[in-house]
Amino acid sequence: MKHFEKWTNTLIEASRRLNEMTPEIGWLDDPQVFRVNQLPAHSDHRFYQTDAELTAQASQLVQSLDGQWQFKFAQTPAERPVGFADPDYDRSQFDTITVPGHIELENYGQIHYINTVYPWEGKIYRRPAHALDSKDQGTGMFSNGADNTVGAYVTTFKLNPELQGKRVVIQFDGVEQAMYLWLNGQFVGYAEDSFSQSEFDLTPYLTDGENLLAVEVFKRSTAAFIEDQDFFRFSGIFRSVRLLAKPDVHVEDMTLRPNVLGDLKTGDFNLALTLSKTEADVDAVVKVTVADHEDNAVLTLTKPAAEHLHFDNVSVENVHLWDHVDPYLYHLRIELAQVDGTTIELVPYDFGFRRFELKDKVMLLNGHRLVINGVNRHEWNAKTGRCISHADMVADLKTFKENNINAVRTCHYPDQIDWYYLCDQAGIYMMAENNLESHGSWQKMGAVEPSYNVPGSLPEWREVVLDRARSNYETFKNHTAILFWSLGNESYAGDNIAAMNAFYKEHDDTRLTHYEGVCRNRAYEDQISDVESMMYAAPADVAAYLENNPKKPFIECEYMHDMGNSLGGMKSYNDLIDKYPMYQGGFIWDFIDQAISVKDEVTGQLVLRYGGDFDDRHSDYEFSGDGLMFADRTPKPALQEVKYYYAKHIN
Repeated sequence: MKHFEKWTNTLIEASRRLNEMTPEIGWLDDPQVFRVNQLPAHSDHRFYQTDAELTAQASQLVQSLDGQWQFKFAQTPAERPVGFADPDYDRSQFDTITVPGHIELENYGQIHYINTVYPWEGKIYRRPAHALDSKDQGTGMFSNGADNTVGAYVTTFKLNPELQGKRVVIQFDGVEQAMYLWLNGQFVGYAEDSFSQSEFDLTPYLTDGENLLAVEVFKRSTAAFIEDQDFFRFSGIFRSVRLLAKPDVHVEDMTLRPNVLGDLKTGDFNLALTLSKTEADVDAVVKVTVADHEDNAVLTLTKPAAEHLHFDNVSVENVHLWDHVDPYLYHLRIELAQVDGTTIELVPYDFGFRRFELKDKVMLLNGHRLVINGVNRHEWNAKTGRCISHADMVADLKTFKENNINAVRTCHYPDQIDWYYLCDQAGIYMMAENNLESHGSWQKMGAVEPSYNVPGSLPEWREVVLDRARSNYETFKNHTAILFWSLGNESYAGDNIAAMNAFYKEHDDTRLTHYEGVCRNRAYEDQISDVESMMYAAPADVAAYLENNPKKPFIECEYMHDMGNSLGGMKSYNDLIDKYPMYQGGFIWDFIDQAISVKDEVTGQLVLRYGGDFDDRHSDYEFSGDGLMFADRTPKPALQEVKYYYAKHIN
């Protein structure tokens, strides 16, 4: 624990220096600045103090900051309320806004849907920093951007009694697109990556009484070049915010590897823990138990607490395997306790034993050929946009089950954390995708033209995408449902995406990597992706690939494109599954329409409106409506076709 004590002292000293740091608006223009004073990504485990809290799934160490915040909107960075985070600033003219939520859906700024190109094309000239000239630093590109709206958020809180006197961090589950954070007038940190959790240590800045929290959110930064997904362009704090207090001894990170040996009967349990504690002389023990679905203990392991603990290659006989049809989960329980038995912290985690491998160029799950009956799924609610509820997720899984959908690709960013737990429980095979798409940097008017592609092979863009891969991996690495790590979407190919692939390979040999864009640049096909993945390849083209001694199994990461009266011809793809073992299904584009429910000005009735219906130009119009369900979650007739054909290969 000496290392952690030294680390704590270093943090305190660093925080003292940070009190004097001045945040720079120029960070918005620099692709090499994407996190400042942000805590490293770690596993998404939850923790409790008592069995009662665990049973209720309600920790007293968690304090939600969701609700009504003070808010001021600015049309440009130059018009933003500079200094608003100061406790003495006059905020009497601020409005209020709901957190979580999108700024644009609260009647500020412009609602805008665009697919391929960047939203500023034809209006503002921008090229990614360093892309056309290594000396071009992009100065002023976004910090002076006439299209870069800004939201100034403020809230106050008093720590709940259970959090007082402890180490306290703040977690932002999603902020689009760049955020600066202050507490009590002191700058805390900066973050990009809209769809990954951003976490900061607030301990050095807290006061005993009321605390003033301020967040400045910019709609655009260099992240805009690599967050060019096919969706409505929103901004703001659109996922939940919370405070967490850490117990005296705390599981900072856990890596769970429940492998299965080749006999498909014997489990190989592996668990690595990283612990922290507040005092060097606090003695504690770590007790690890694994129980089956009926709560019968199958493993009990105990060790003295240390900064790093490993439980390696522990054999579990006659394991019950996890798959879509039978998503059987075991119950892991980690208890940190004082030597007298007093509980300090409890960490639960449900997991499954499963064996996923690539053998003779065919993907096997538990020894059987895997067939993907998948969909791409944007997070969406017709009233609240990408700010979705737990009930929305449960409803989506019910639709999956009713229509023989066994897999999902998190297009094209990490989803809310709850979704991964629900997919574990439901047996949904996941392709967990990074927050990366730079479509507008390499495809123009339908042509492949990567002259200023990012991340490409540019050294200035490497660390930002590696950081996104790291966040995706570290957060979700323990979820049984994840079979594939996806490097991103429609970003061409280059050294930096190859580096992302290498990162996953170095950290995880239990899953495969996926990336479609390598088909655009075959020079990287041996460095990127374990599977051949294409979009909308015709059945005849798929067959031609499979009959030409291919290197990799084939998946359609996007196919069918359910827009309008489409989805015909699904039988032709389904027939390939029976004919070619290396054809292993695909993910339909996509699950749900992106449309917004508004009251019609003439009839007064609620209607669904798509791209282009909000005076948003340029737009890809009704292209936002290509789901198997309408945006209000009403099924389209095409879903019947999916249910019929997906029933033929459910596994």
